[in-house]
Amino acid sequence: MAILNVKPADKCVFDLVSLGEVMLRLDPGEGRIRTARSFRVWEGGGEYNVARGLRRCFGMRTALVTAFADNEVGRLLEDFVLQGGVDVSLIKWMPFDGVGRNVRNGLNFTERGFGVRGAVGCSDRGNTAVSQMKPGDIDWEHLFGKLGVRWLHTGGIFAGLSETTADVIIEATTAARKHGTIVSYDLNYRPSLWKTIGGKARAQEVNKRIAKNVDVMIGNEEDFTASLGFEVEGVDANLSSLEIEKFKNMIKRVVSEYKNFKVVATTLRTVKTATVNSWGAICWADGQFHEAIYRENLEIMDRVGGGDSFASGLVYGLMATGDAGKAVNYGAAHGALAMTTPGDTSMATKAEVEKLMGGGSARVDR
Repeated sequence: MAILNVKPADKCVFDLVSLGEVMLRLDPGEGRIRTARSFRVWEGGGEYNVARGLRRCFGMRTALVTAFADNEVGRLLEDFVLQGGVDVSLIKWMPFDGVGRNVRNGLNFTERGFGVRGAVGCSDRGNTAVSQMKPGDIDWEHLFGKLGVRWLHTGGIFAGLSETTADVIIEATTAARKHGTIVSYDLNYRPSLWKTIGGKARAQEVNKRIAKNVDVMIGNEEDFTASLGFEVEGVDANLSSLEIEKFKNMIKRVVSEYKNFKVVATTLRTVKTATVNSWGAICWADGQFHEAIYRENLEIMDRVGGGDSFASGLVYGLMATGDAGKAVNYGAAHGALAMTTPGDTSMATKAEVEKLMGGGSARVDR
């Protein structure tokens, strides 16, 4: 019996649609934001990164639902999305007033960190076009009922952008489930998003409401604690076998409360330095736990987007194989590879992911 009843590919225009914000990332490279004189520019967004990873690494048909201010920065973001192969026909374009008083595009300044200096993110995302999305903006019946979508992915970053974005998620996920589309949600708790609108209490209120419409729930231990109120007691940073058992016990409590969850997945990360992490993942499905290969002392170039690449690998594995054990290893391997290159989005290939899953080395390929 399949874990998930995913719609056939030939009945749908899209394999996956992501709903969320895309910001322009300004990266000072090896330097600091505060002293930079030049920046390399990327695009990135927690929900979007999943769609892009599925398209570029795994060759699936993906699309993006978001909103941009219709100006040169918005068109630059569109160009990045096009380069990633993600369909842009569902993007909502909002008139730009020439200043940004009414609507603008978000910026995300991110430095990677090195050694004892951790990564730093500084977002400039107030009053963005996507934060102003509201129920009724998108014809979900046409998308899910006429075009057909196998999988919808969204998350807690989009949910926390404004008073209306969580309602957009509820509207989208309700329509998706009506038409048999699988819904995944990455909790992705960001304290900076919630601190001025009610903090953890508000995050839990919103995410608990959304969780009732979710089939595949993704997050790390902080996400489940801050966003859904599930505590993991006594866990230290070493992720010993005892600590991993505590994570499993937390997941058992999660699925006991949310019986609609068919899959729950969490990444396991020990941050030794900004450039050396240990990395793994657990996936619960069909009453069983599946653990990915745990990689000690994984060398990191840019950790941003590692969790999103885990999510896209997991989704690919679940859609392509229906095997949760394979899926969690697709996710963990894809996330590990994504963190070896700069930028939010994955530069890995499916062949590289499968090579790493099979125990392949980092010897030169030629």
